[in-house]
Amino acid sequence: MTMTQNEDDTLVLKTTDTVHVKSYLKTQYVRSKRLLEVVASLNCQNCGHYLSQAAHSNWHGGKGRGLKASDNYVAALCQACHTEVDSGNKLSKDERQTLWLKAHLKTLHYLLLTDQWPRGVPMTDLYLKMHLPLA
Repeated sequence: MTMTQNEDDTLVLKTTDTVHVKSYLKTQYVRSKRLLEVVASLNCQNCGHYLSQAAHSNWHGGKGRGLKASDNYVAALCQACHTEVDSGNKLSKDERQTLWLKAHLKTLHYLLLTDQWPRGVPMTDLYLKMHLPLA
């Protein structure tokens, strides 16, 4: 580092050191009002109740403090199942995560089979890894 003086008598500290900085890609969030509407129109993919809502993942899809996961990381769950997944105490964390994952996979599979998955919305890596047959 060197200290130099400008014409206006201010001092400027200059560094010649090389600093290596790691950069990370930010999550590109998927937002789709249409997908959320379609998911909420389905029966609960856990218990079968006819009233459901779009339950975002708590473990995947870029969820963070104050941020919901991407809309494609969603499952059709009724209010009771959604509450149990988010903040329930009847199931362990692993059981809640498994419940949501099964409902997520069933939701996506149904929407694909019935040609209701919105165009332009990417599939999740969770679904693609499962290699579920579409017929």
